[in-house]
Amino acid sequence: MDIDKEIDTRGLNCPLPILKAKKALADMQSGQLLKVVSTDSGSVRDFQAFSRQTGNELVEQQTVGAEYMHVLRRR
Repeated sequence: MDIDKEIDTRGLNCPLPILKAKKALADMQSGQLLKVVSTDSGSVRDFQAFSRQTGNELVEQQTVGAEYMHVLRRR
């Protein structure tokens, strides 16, 4: 998977990972991939809701230890 942009939101709690992702997506082209790394366990649920509400596709979610990785495709 070719990630176009990656943001690190480790140590930030809701709603900051979503807000930073929203800002990053605004600067991206349609179809590009954004990877967000978070330590907030609530981010799994938050990014699912964010994807439904905004139309940006949630391509992948993974939990690796205490970190949560989300990949979104810009609509």
